[in-house]
Amino acid sequence: MINTATETFVQQTGIEGLVVINPRVFGDQRGYFYESYNQQQFEKHGLYYNFVQDNQAFSTYGVLRGLHFQTQPYSQTKLVRVVLGEVLDVVVDLRHQSKTYGQSYSIILSADNHKQLLVPQGFAHGYVVLSQEALFVYKCDNYYAPKNDSGILYNDPQLAIDWMIPESDMIVSEKDQIQPLFDPKKIIF
Repeated sequence: MINTATETFVQQTGIEGLVVINPRVFGDQRGYFYESYNQQQFEKHGLYYNFVQDNQAFSTYGVLRGLHFQTQPYSQTKLVRVVLGEVLDVVVDLRHQSKTYGQSYSIILSADNHKQLLVPQGFAHGYVVLSQEALFVYKCDNYYAPKNDSGILYNDPQLAIDWMIPESDMIVSEKDQIQPLFDPKKIIF
């Protein structure tokens, strides 16, 4: 029987507001069960969000999506997880007042580890698929606003993100290949 009840539900990352969620998972010979989201459980841990939109993306090995964010007033908090496969999930802190401004954080999210990442407003977000295929799902606390859609170049040398796969294996959209470099003067949260 799988039971991750010994793990802390909310795991701090060292970046204020950015936390890993470790849901309690129960399993036996039939499979497993867990609550992927429970508002009362989140509020019990001081996490108050009003999620208004769910998104889902299917991708194959090497697909890299990001680094994306929406500008104010349509910035989004995201609760991200993987229900099939494995991805390296990456965020960059864009909050000027933060002690970790400009720093990145990465974590492997997978169907096997059931971990979730709560990404607050003010972060750029992206991921790359490490498995043959992956199904990535996430909740947002604000609706998609195309006019406020923005991003940072995924391979910006200033950020020096290790995507854990060779760049020659990466499949990156045209949009993501032409995102601007990280410029602190132009990104304000």
